[in-house]
Amino acid sequence: MNPNASQAVDVDPIQIMQLTIRPASRFDTEGILNCLSSAFEPYRNRYTPAAFTDTILDAELLVARMQVMRVLVAIVDSKIVGTVAGGVSTPGEGHLRGMAVVPAYKGTGVASRLLTTIEEWLAAQGCERITLDTTFPLEAAMKFYEKHGYSKSGRLSDFFGMPLIEYVKNLRDT
Repeated sequence: MNPNASQAVDVDPIQIMQLTIRPASRFDTEGILNCLSSAFEPYRNRYTPAAFTDTILDAELLVARMQVMRVLVAIVDSKIVGTVAGGVSTPGEGHLRGMAVVPAYKGTGVASRLLTTIEEWLAAQGCERITLDTTFPLEAAMKFYEKHGYSKSGRLSDFFGMPLIEYVKNLRDT
């Protein structure tokens, strides 16, 4: 074997790109809406119109969410490439909404960093349990959440005419 030959090395894409995760501001509205829209567009025809609108939001809905939840953004090269929102729903319990990563950044670790950051924030708020809801079209998201310690609670509810599946993670167990 040639000692000067280069060998393939696994490189963490996050180490290559300069990723910043920070709380969103009102100046991030357009970038967050673009992120949500691009991430969920492939699923549009599998959602009811009302469910899709509630998922991708509009400026008014996003501002309302930002008033009651902590919204995080993932930034690469001054562009929003991911987002997630979380808030304390009841004492000791947090809830996540609106997790999205633009398609070009899926599989790069952005989603994992967003999830870890919002979970750490919720834990600092006294949450020992975190819930989130997802829909059947988002099979990859369900696998992602399961990989990160979430499991189906068994609770299904209605989301504008679609089944909504609740996932839960007990932070004490991690």
